[in-house]
Amino acid sequence: MASQPTAKYDIITIGRTCADLYADQIGCRMEDARSFSKYVGGCPTNIAVGGARLGLKTALLSRVGNDQIGRFVRETLEAEGVETSGLKTDPERLTAMAFLGIEDDRNFPLLFVRTDCADAALSEDDIDPDFIRSAKAIVVTGTHFSKPHLEAASFKAMKIAKDAGRKIVFDIDYRPNLWGLLGAGEGDVRFIENAAVTERVQTILPDCDVIVGTDEEVHIAGGATDTRTALVNIRKVSDALIVLKTGPKGCLVFDGAIPQDLENGISSQGFPVEVFNVLGAGDGFMAGFLRGYVRDLPLEECCRIANACGAFAVSRHGCAPAYPSWEELEFFLKRGVVNPRLREDADLEHIHWATNRRGHWDNICAFAIDHRMQLEDMAKEAGTDPARIAEFKDLAVNAMLGARRSGIMLGTLLDSNHGRQALFRAEKEGLWIGRPVELPGSLPLQFEGAASLGAEVASWPDDHVIKCLVFYNPDDPEPLRRQQMDQLHRLASAARMSRHEYLIEVIGTADGKAGETATAQAMQQIYDEGIRPDWWKLADQTEAGWSAIDKTIESNDQWCRGVLMLGLDAPFDVLMDSIARSKHSSFVRGFAVGRTIFGEAARAWLAGDISDAVAEDMMQARFVQLIDCWVQAQAQKAA
Repeated sequence: MASQPTAKYDIITIGRTCADLYADQIGCRMEDARSFSKYVGGCPTNIAVGGARLGLKTALLSRVGNDQIGRFVRETLEAEGVETSGLKTDPERLTAMAFLGIEDDRNFPLLFVRTDCADAALSEDDIDPDFIRSAKAIVVTGTHFSKPHLEAASFKAMKIAKDAGRKIVFDIDYRPNLWGLLGAGEGDVRFIENAAVTERVQTILPDCDVIVGTDEEVHIAGGATDTRTALVNIRKVSDALIVLKTGPKGCLVFDGAIPQDLENGISSQGFPVEVFNVLGAGDGFMAGFLRGYVRDLPLEECCRIANACGAFAVSRHGCAPAYPSWEELEFFLKRGVVNPRLREDADLEHIHWATNRRGHWDNICAFAIDHRMQLEDMAKEAGTDPARIAEFKDLAVNAMLGARRSGIMLGTLLDSNHGRQALFRAEKEGLWIGRPVELPGSLPLQFEGAASLGAEVASWPDDHVIKCLVFYNPDDPEPLRRQQMDQLHRLASAARMSRHEYLIEVIGTADGKAGETATAQAMQQIYDEGIRPDWWKLADQTEAGWSAIDKTIESNDQWCRGVLMLGLDAPFDVLMDSIARSKHSSFVRGFAVGRTIFGEAARAWLAGDISDAVAEDMMQARFVQLIDCWVQAQAQKAA
C-alpha cells in the first residue's frame, strides 16, 4: 500500500458507537446477571480503540447523545488516544447501549438498545470531506448501510476517500437484527439468509480495497452458504483483498482469484488459547490487521498480528478493554502462549494493565489528610467531638485548592471515615486521590472496613488509588513476613479485579533492619512474591538508598508509575531537605505529606484557638512551601 505522507490519521472508522454493559456473572443467563461492567463498544469504536492501543493514529466518525453515556464514550475514547473531532453530539437522541453476557463457552447473549439512538442518526451532513481525506484509510461497517440515510452517509465517505486516493476497508459486520430481520432480543444470531441484504451489500464491494468477514458474513456478502462459492461471488464484483476470519484456526487472505482449495490462500495460524468470550474478537482482529496493513507489512505478518489480537479478545472480559497494547503484543509474539487462559497469565496481564492505564502522572504534590488515628487522638486531647474532624478535612481541601498552579498535579490522601464529603469534593476537582484500606497501626497488616477487601473497593470511582501502609522490615521473622505477604496478595488481587491502581507504603519499624538499602530489600521481597504495585510511597533516603530503589524498580517493573515521598511528621526544614534529595531518584514523582502540613493547625483549630480562615492559611502556606521546594528540586534534576 502506497504511503500517504499528507495523511493525519492512519484510519478513520465510521459507524456504531455505544456503551457495552457486560454481565459480571459468568455462566448464567443474562436474565440472572446481577451487575454489569461498562465499556465502550460498537464495531467501529472497538476498532479505533484497538488500533490506537497498537500505535495507530485513529479517529472515529459517529454520534453520541448529550447524556452521561455519551460523555463516557467521548472521554474514554480521548483517554485511549482516539481522535473525537468527528464524534458529533446529537442534542435529541440518546447514546446507544448494548447488554452482553457470557452464558457458557458457546452462547453469548447480546441485546442492542438502539431505538432512535444517536449513532443511527448519522447523516451525509456529518461527513466532512477534509476529515475523510485526512486518513490513509477509512473503515466502513455493514450495519451502517442498513438504513437509507446511513447508506448515503457511508457512500459519501467512500467516494471522498476513493477520489483522494485513500484506502477503503469494509468490515461486513453482519447483524441480522440490525437489518430488521429479527427481533430486538435476538442480537446474538449471526446469520440469516436474505437476498435483499446480499443485494445491498454487493453494491458496497466494488469500491473497497479490503473486505473482512467471518464465514457467515462472507455468506451474506456472497449470497451463498458455501464459503468458496460466496467468495467467488464476491470476487466477481470486487478486486479487493478479501480477509476471511476462520476463528481459532486464524484467517485466510485472498489477493487474487479464489483458489479451488481455500487453504491455498495466504494464511496465518491462530493461537492455542481458551475461548472465554467471542464478542468483539473480530474488531480486535481488524485492529491488528490494520496495524500491519497501513504500515505496508507483508500480508502474512498482518494476519499474524490480527490473529494475536483476536486471541487476546476471546480470552478476556469485554471487547475494547481486552485489546492489547503494542508492548503487550510484542511480548506475546516473542514469548508465545504459556497459559491458554491469557487472563490468568500473570506476566501478560501485568503488561496489559500497566501499558493500558490512562493518564500520565508526574509532579504530584499531595496533601495527605487520610490520618484517622492521629486526628482522633488530637480531638481527644482537645476535648472536642471527633465528628469535627470531617469539618477540618474540608478546610484542608480548601487549603489544597488554594495552592493549585500550572504544571503541578495536586493530590490528596483521604479516607471515607472522617473525609467522606471531602472525598466528593476532591473527585469533582480532579485531584489525584489515594484512599487508605489498612487498619491504622496494624501489625501484621489488617484491612479496615468490609471483611472482603474486593467488596470494599468495588464501589470506589475508577480513578481512586488504593493506598495501603504496611510496616515491613526485610529481616522480619518468616511467620510475620508470610502474614504480611498474604495480605498484600489480597490487596493486589482486589485492585486488579476492581480495576484500580494501588499504592504500597512501606515503613520500617524501629527494631527492624536499618541501612541505606533496607527499603530496597523490602521492596524486592514484595516483588519476589509477584506483587507489582502501581505506586510506592517511601520515606527519605540517602543518595545510595535512592539508587538502590531505582535499580529495584527497573529490574522488576519498568512500567511502575513511580514513588511518592512520605513525611513521617518530620520537622519542616528536615522535610524540605528530604524533598531536595529526591532529585537523586528517577522514579520519585512527587510527595504525599500530612502532619508536617496540618499538625499544628489541627491541634489549634480542634482546641478552638484559631478560626477556619487561619487554619486554612497555615496549611496552605506550608503546602505551598513544599510545592516550591519540589519545583526547585525538579529544576535542579533537569539542569
